Amino acid sequence: MPLALLALATAAFGIGTTEFVMMGLLPDVADDLHTSVPTAGYLVSAYAIGVVVGAPLLTALGSRVPRRRMLLLLMGLFTVGNLASALAPGFGTLVAARVLAGLPHGAFFGVGAVVAARLVREGRQARAVATMFLGLTVANVVGVPAATLLGQHLGWRATFLVVTAIGLVAMAALAALVPDIPVDGRQSLARELRALGDRQVLLGLLTAVFGFAGVFAVYSYLASMTTEVMGLGESSVTLVLALFGIGMTLGALAAGPLTDRALRPTLYGSLAALALALAAFRLTLHVPWAALVLVVVLGAVGFMTTTPLQMLVMDKARHAPTLASASNHSAFNLANAGGAWLGGAAVTAGWGWSSPALVGAALAVAGLAVAVTAGLLDRTAKGASRVVAGSPLGGPSVSPTSSRASGS
Repeated sequence: MPLALLALATAAFGIGTTEFVMMGLLPDVADDLHTSVPTAGYLVSAYAIGVVVGAPLLTALGSRVPRRRMLLLLMGLFTVGNLASALAPGFGTLVAARVLAGLPHGAFFGVGAVVAARLVREGRQARAVATMFLGLTVANVVGVPAATLLGQHLGWRATFLVVTAIGLVAMAALAALVPDIPVDGRQSLARELRALGDRQVLLGLLTAVFGFAGVFAVYSYLASMTTEVMGLGESSVTLVLALFGIGMTLGALAAGPLTDRALRPTLYGSLAALALALAAFRLTLHVPWAALVLVVVLGAVGFMTTTPLQMLVMDKARHAPTLASASNHSAFNLANAGGAWLGGAAVTAGWGWSSPALVGAALAVAGLAVAVTAGLLDRTAKGASRVVAGSPLGGPSVSPTSSRASGS
């Protein structure tokens, strides 16, 4: 794999750390800012709303910016947002800072996925995209648990200062390792919007909204479930988050080859397994060892949905994939916000800390229903062909050793 993928994964590591660490810090932030844990959960939604708004907006504004420069600009905004989070004087300003930090998220992964796919030969694009996403999963194995532990001992603000430093390192790696990739001269916002309006692209985005919301209905409150239902101490939260991250890593490693081989079956299987695992998690929460095993399974099957969904929208919008690719992350983070809100609403309604698991299972089933419907429509549509992840860009691959003189 090209070294440029390492730079993309490093940036993904920083983004994943700041996105997911708030779940582990919710009790600490709530206590420090004198609010309840469900109210502090709005900080998860605030970041997600930033992604939902920022992905199409920033992608459209940067549609004519060379890809490496665009990645650097987005990572710079991410770094500023995390510094603002660390310095926020109160809950309201922290909410605003989280929105700011989330704005470049979707656009970065949208552009990054297109760049990653162009760096490798045909037939390995899903593996390349999954390699970039490994930064997210490693963040959950190492970054999130370590940052949570740091926040518990030195205060949650220290966590965001560390993420700010990670952002600076990622910018240096992107500048040094990602080759110049000029924008396709035929690319335009109108063309991107037409591609985004494809029925299969829209159904793919809807699948992400429902299916991935099932993951976040539970993950957003995993720290409280650990202490309130499993009966484990606060120190165990770091272990539980690490187990979820290990599951995510296993899911990402499996998703690339499986998606390159059979996109839709991988998507169907991961969503069905997610629904079953969430229902089982609700039943085993009072049996700590079984619940911990299912935390790994949830991470694996939940994250296994991301690569096939990413490749699906890129394939269906192959002639102008950047906006569709970025919008997919808007969909994921709309799922993040919606899942966190619905899970919190269930707890606030008095249904107990285990209720988000049932909410998540229902959402995963809804996502599977949309995915199967999309597959049936794709199969029966006139002239429809089998979805193949091997050529999502409609153009040749770019060698990772491309000259930097190719355009900037």
